[in-house]
Amino acid sequence: MTAADRHVIVVGGGNAAMCAALAARESGAQVTVLERAPMAERGGNTAFTAGAMRFAYHGVDDIRQLVPDLTDEQVDKTDFGSYDEAAFLEDMARVTEYRCDPELVELLVTRSFPTLMWMRSKGVQFVPIYGRQAFQFDGRFTFWGGLTLEAVGGGPGLVETEWAAAEREGIQIRCGARAFALLHDDAGVKGVKVHEAGRSVDLPADAVVLAAGGFQANPEWRTRYLGPGWDLAKVRGTRFNTGDGIRMALDIGASSYGNWSGCHAVGWDRNAPEFGDLKVGDHYQKHSYPWGIMVNAHGQRFVDEGADFRNYTYAKYGRRILEQPHQLTWQVFDAKVAHLLRDEYRIRQVTKVKADTLEDLAKKMDDVDDAGFLAEIEHYNEAVRTDIPFNPNVKDGRRTVGLPVDKTNWANTVDQPPFEAYAVTAGITFTFGGLRIDNRARVLDTGGAIIPGLHACGELVGGLFYFNYPGGTGLTSGSVFGKIAGEAAAGT
Repeated sequence: MTAADRHVIVVGGGNAAMCAALAARESGAQVTVLERAPMAERGGNTAFTAGAMRFAYHGVDDIRQLVPDLTDEQVDKTDFGSYDEAAFLEDMARVTEYRCDPELVELLVTRSFPTLMWMRSKGVQFVPIYGRQAFQFDGRFTFWGGLTLEAVGGGPGLVETEWAAAEREGIQIRCGARAFALLHDDAGVKGVKVHEAGRSVDLPADAVVLAAGGFQANPEWRTRYLGPGWDLAKVRGTRFNTGDGIRMALDIGASSYGNWSGCHAVGWDRNAPEFGDLKVGDHYQKHSYPWGIMVNAHGQRFVDEGADFRNYTYAKYGRRILEQPHQLTWQVFDAKVAHLLRDEYRIRQVTKVKADTLEDLAKKMDDVDDAGFLAEIEHYNEAVRTDIPFNPNVKDGRRTVGLPVDKTNWANTVDQPPFEAYAVTAGITFTFGGLRIDNRARVLDTGGAIIPGLHACGELVGGLFYFNYPGGTGLTSGSVFGKIAGEAAAGT
C-alpha cells in the first residue's frame, strides 16, 4: 500500500494534532481530523497559550531564518544570545530532576529547530517575545531563559494558521466529533468509534494518531491521579481535554508512562472561571512573581520567588499554591517594580487591590492575616541585600539573608507606594502522565510491543515532563512529535 492509498485519522484539533495531520498529508495520505470541540472552541489547549516555543539555536543567524523580517535595528539593540542543544538538554534534565526519557528528549531537542522551519513552510510565522522574555536595560534588550520566539497571534493565531493550512491542503476536519473508542483486532488499530451529531458511527482508517490532550479537565481523574485537592484547581485551557485519548489506548492494552501524579500548574487569577475563556486567553495567569513576593493566608512567604527565571519555576509553583490554605496566595509589588509587570496584570478581569500604605493594603487583601502579613514584610525588607544591584535580565544574586525561605534573586524591598496585590490560585495547564511511545511516535503496549496503526503526540505522551517544565516546551513537543507521528502514520 502506498501513502496515497492510506487513510489517517487524527484525534484532536490543537497544535500537535494539526502538525500530525499536515505531516501525514504532506507524506501523501488522506487525512481526517476529529475535533471534539465545536468550531467556536476549536484548537485544544493551543488556543489558550501565548504561542511561545522553546527551540535550540546557535545565534542571531538562526533567529533570522525563522524571522526573516527581523530588522537590522532590532538586531543591533537586542542580545538574542544562543541556546544550543546541550543547553536545552540540560534544562530538560535539570527541571525534571533527571527523570525525563533521554531518547524522547533527544528527539525533541535535535528536531526543534528543523520542525519550526517546517512549520514556517506551512505558513506559521514567528516574532521575538519582547517585553515578556526580554527587558530593556541600559538601552538593550537581552533574552533570557532559553525562550525567544512565539507564533504570530499567539496560540489563537497558531491555531488559525494551521487550520487554514489543513483546509488548503485538502484535510477533512470534523468539529463536534468525539472519538470514544478504537476499532482494533489482533492485527492492530483499524479506526475509531465516533459520536457525532447525536449518533455513534465507526470510522475505519489505516492508522490513528491520538492527539487529544491530557486529563486536566477531568476532576475525577485529577483527584485520582494527582491527589486530594486537585478537584479544586481551575482549568487554564479547554474543557474538552478529559483523557479520552489516553483511555481509548489503555482500553486496548497500551502502556501508561510518565509522571501520572504530576502536572503543569501555575498561578491563576483567584476568580477566573472553572475553565479557560478564549476571550481572555492566558491572561488570567500571573507570572511576574519574581519581581515581588507571594504570601499565603497567614501572610507568610512559602516559596523562593527568585529561585530561577520564571520559565523554570512557574509550572511547578501552581502545586505549591494549591497546598496553601484556601488554595490562595497574594502576589505583592511596590512602585519600584510595577513597570515590569506583564500585560496580564492590566486586564479588566483581575482580582487586584491597591493602597498607599502596607497597612491599608493588608486590610484589602481578603482572607489574609493582617498582622502576619505586616510582620512578614518587615522581616523580608530587613533581610534584602540592597548592596547588590538589581537586574531583571540576569540572575542577579540580589537576595535576602536569614529568612526561613530566602529569595535568591531579584529581591527588592517592598517599601515604595503605591502598593499592589493580586489574588492568585492554582490553574492546571496539562497533566504529565500519558502513553508510552517509541521514537516514531508509535504507541507501545504493556509488553513493550508496538500497537500497529496507533500513534500519539502532544500532551498525552508520557515520559517528557516530571515535576516541572521549561516554559515553551509543550508547543514544541507537540510540533516535533506531531510531525513524527503524522509521517509514521502515513507509512513514511
